[in-house]
Amino acid sequence: MRRILLLFIALACLSLPATAQLGKLGKLADKASGILSGENPLSDEEVGSALKEALDQGVGKAVTSLSAQDGYLMSPYKILLPEEAQAIVSRVSALPGFGNVEQDLTFRINRAAETAAKKATPIFVSAIKGLTFKDAMNLLMGEQDAATRYLESNTSSALTGEFQPVIRAALDEVNANEIWAKVVAAYNKIPFVQKTEPELDTYVTQRALEGMFGLIEVKETELREQPALRNTELLRTVFARQDK
Repeated sequence: MRRILLLFIALACLSLPATAQLGKLGKLADKASGILSGENPLSDEEVGSALKEALDQGVGKAVTSLSAQDGYLMSPYKILLPEEAQAIVSRVSALPGFGNVEQDLTFRINRAAETAAKKATPIFVSAIKGLTFKDAMNLLMGEQDAATRYLESNTSSALTGEFQPVIRAALDEVNANEIWAKVVAAYNKIPFVQKTEPELDTYVTQRALEGMFGLIEVKETELREQPALRNTELLRTVFARQDK
């Protein structure tokens, strides 16, 4: 097993510049040896299970947080209107009845994102279940955000497919699309402006997913750097080897 793993690490390092290969190879090999050897060597199953457990924990916290009321709106991941929309709103806000339109729309698009976030869990769970031992070792020995980037590359397409219809429906449910349509109609009546109608649902979907992966990355970093958060024996054992 160890020979196979070390061969894999060597091959992975071949793409690095020659001057970096030796140092990188030595660092990864030391980590791999610490995980698979020592007084209590870890099995493939233990390493894989620990990574899946860690991802489940980080994803669960992120989804729960962002799907709650004000999960996006009152967090660092609050979704603001796109620049083009802000330009439209700034012109329209001087018109009667549109004085608070920016705050109103911002509130509504964040509510839509919070509704859509509830759809994320099954997609993440499917990606986590698909982790192989090779994936798990790469993530454990990788950068601080390795697990987040793995999820991002393996779930973004499916999440977009799930989120966008929900975002669109949620924008309708909270009347954001109706309000936006009125804003655009009022804007397009202003003399000499270029007629426009930017789509809200695509923009909100993109920002909602950026926020979700941003929070998952925070949770991953915390678990890697704060041993107190490793709340099962398996997490403590496997991540203790990563610390070395």
